[in-house]
Amino acid sequence: MYDDDDPFLPELRKLCLALPEAVEKESWGRPTFRAGKIFAIYAGDKEHPYGVVFKPDDDEKAALVQDSRFYSPPYWGPFGWLALDFSAASVDWTEVAELVEVSYRQVALKRMLAMLDSR
Repeated sequence: MYDDDDPFLPELRKLCLALPEAVEKESWGRPTFRAGKIFAIYAGDKEHPYGVVFKPDDDEKAALVQDSRFYSPPYWGPFGWLALDFSAASVDWTEVAELVEVSYRQVALKRMLAMLDSR
């Protein structure tokens, strides 16, 4: 369902694995990034071939869905997750890093957050 040479995976991998104690594990044929629990998934389908699934802050979700680059992904969407379509426009990796960090903060343990905040 993906190739290691997919154009966006190396940069997403770099951002996710830079977070304290984050690991990559393949599940459902996709790379998932975890801090105990999943905080990001490298996703894709026919309509959105490349993207990242993440859990936004509830306060930010309404604003994000107004942007056409964001969509409700199958399975994860009903649980409050969104996906950012990397092929919709040029990717702002600073924005992706912020979205991934917000998602990470929702699953990370206190010690992980302390490590992140001490950087």
